[in-house]
This record gives sequence, structure tokens and C-alpha cells, in this order.
Amino acid sequence: MIRTELERLNIAVKEIQLGTVEFMQPLMEDEFSAVKTALEKFGFEIIQDQKSRIVEQIKTLVIDLIRYSKEPISIKYSEFLARETGKDYSMLSNLFSGSENITIEKYIILQKIEYVKELLTYDELSLSQIAAKLSYSDLGYLSRQFKEITGKTPTEYKKQRFNDRKPLNDINPD
Repeated sequence: MIRTELERLNIAVKEIQLGTVEFMQPLMEDEFSAVKTALEKFGFEIIQDQKSRIVEQIKTLVIDLIRYSKEPISIKYSEFLARETGKDYSMLSNLFSGSENITIEKYIILQKIEYVKELLTYDELSLSQIAAKLSYSDLGYLSRQFKEITGKTPTEYKKQRFNDRKPLNDINPD
């Protein structure tokens, strides 16, 4: 959708990835304004300041690692985020917490639980397989964390076929 809108505006794009667009050349003021207006129609916003971009980069990296990793996650999230952003983890943590009013660790847990909900809804993997996929040390730990966040055990959630999943960009502890 973003690519289509940018093509409609005759804006040359080098690369589009989740949360980022790299343009072939810097946008002129009128082009920037047109892009901003076009994307706002679809609920997107342009993030220009460095701190906000880092926070969005953290979110994107976490989502990608949790959802699209082929193997169980064997690296510490703190090491992964520091390596991928090229920034000190304590700085990332402070920046994220200050911006989002939630720690990176809590955000990771919330993302994992949302993914567990999705996987339970699809009913293709057993709970043990889900726990292994998301690198939980044991099934009991996943179940306790799931109940703490949702108020239901994974089995209760699956039986009742809850459909209270949240959009990825709207995950907060509220």
C-alpha cells in the first residue's frame, strides 16, 4: 500500500521495510508534505526525530525476532538489540521506557503473548511447540506468563476462542 501511494506521487523509493522507507533522494518540502498527507489517510505517521526512530526500530526488531525467526531464539534480547542498533542497551532501555512508559522487557513479553494468542487461534501447533518456538524454558513458565497477562490460561483461551488480539503497534500494558 505504501509503495503504491509513493508510486502514485512519483516518489522514487530505494527500499521499503516494516516501519521504514528509504528514498532514492532526499524529499523536497512539497514532496514530503504530499507523502505525509497520503500516508496519514491510512493511519501512518512519519517519524523524523532520532529518538522516535530508535524506539520504532526497537519495536520492529523485537517483532521481527519473535515472529519471523526460523529457529528458537537463542540470543539475549539485550545483546540482539544492542548489536542491531549499534547502541548501548542501557541507553536503548532508558530511551524506550521514557518514550513508551513500559520497559523493553515488558514489551517483549506482551509481544510474545500476542503471538501465542495468534498461534493458539490458528491451532496448528501444540502449546509445547509454541513454548519451544518462543524459547520459553518450560511450558509452565509460558502458561504462568500468559495467565498473568491475559487473566486466562492458554487452554482456557483456546477453548473459549477469544478474539481479543491487538494490532502489533498497539500493544501496551493498559
